Amino acid sequence: MEKLQPDYKRIYNDIIIKRCPENKEKCLSILRKKDLSFLDVIKLNSLIFGSQNRENNVLNQRHRSYDQSAIIEILNYQKKNNLNNIETARYFKLSRNTVAKWRKLSQNMLITNNYKP
Repeated sequence: MEKLQPDYKRIYNDIIIKRCPENKEKCLSILRKKDLSFLDVIKLNSLIFGSQNRENNVLNQRHRSYDQSAIIEILNYQKKNNLNNIETARYFKLSRNTVAKWRKLSQNMLITNNYKP
């Protein structure tokens, strides 16, 4: 069964047209992509709405969920940019314990997938 995902391109296009058409040029390069990744959505959100106050960040963070592809993308970003768990957590506004847990799970998955009795 295919997992349903929001159509982020359509959502962000509508937001740009209705709320802030002045940001259209900044966002066009991302919106031209066929599929938007997790990082693209975060980048679009920050380009359109800018930085938010701490209260809004805490409230929004409670309602985020990450699928396996998003977790892998975050861990790949960490590896590519040579970041530790704290730096990665700050960049993605996560708990450092969450990043550590994901790394541990991904390492365990690699070990069990490569293990052949």
